[in-house]
Amino acid sequence: MSQLQRIAIAPSQLQQGQILLTKEQQHYLGRVLRLREGDRFIAMDGRGKWWLAQLAGEQAQVLEALLVETELPVSITLMVALPKGNGFDEVVRCCTELGVTCIVPVLSDRTLLDPSPQKLERWRRIAAEAAEQSERSFVPTILEPDTFNTAVTANQTSHRYICEARGEYPHLNKVLSSISSEIVIATGPEGGWTTPEIENAKSVGFQPVSLGRRILRAVTAPVVALSLISASCEV
Repeated sequence: MSQLQRIAIAPSQLQQGQILLTKEQQHYLGRVLRLREGDRFIAMDGRGKWWLAQLAGEQAQVLEALLVETELPVSITLMVALPKGNGFDEVVRCCTELGVTCIVPVLSDRTLLDPSPQKLERWRRIAAEAAEQSERSFVPTILEPDTFNTAVTANQTSHRYICEARGEYPHLNKVLSSISSEIVIATGPEGGWTTPEIENAKSVGFQPVSLGRRILRAVTAPVVALSLISASCEV
């Protein structure tokens, strides 16, 4: 099935074995992908379900359900201090490809970006496109931006880590063997976390970890963290 084109649909579009295509999806399938009546493609609902479908005018006929096993065995929530400019676009794209479950954009003491509601819509669209491209079963959830100090108290899983470039902390690689099903990991802004932010995170159960001896950019650190976690889960 890898050669077939994939599109993300809303679960409500599937009705009685038919997929009711939106105008945008009809345009994409017909004009962009050049599919014709009777051509097949894969529809995914972003919640773990895939179907082989056949184009039939303004809708598509579901031919069969597909079993896809592309997800990591752990749930990863990534808290990212928003970088300046459009850097977060690439963070969303790369981390979706690497298997992230949920992304929490956070406003730290050193955050310069003040995101608009349109930014959130854009990030969710990028996540959906990246999930299609990388054959994910699920589209990651992207939450509304929140302050860092609020976000750290909202995540109560036992495996919570905050990446810090300076200080004598264990490498993330060294702590991953104990993770069974769920992990929360936070990466900082340009200039790093402030000391009060680190102390606040530690007070609610976050363990500081290192990503190596080098100082990584704010858009590089999340990708490195996700790469390390996904690699440790899939060996």
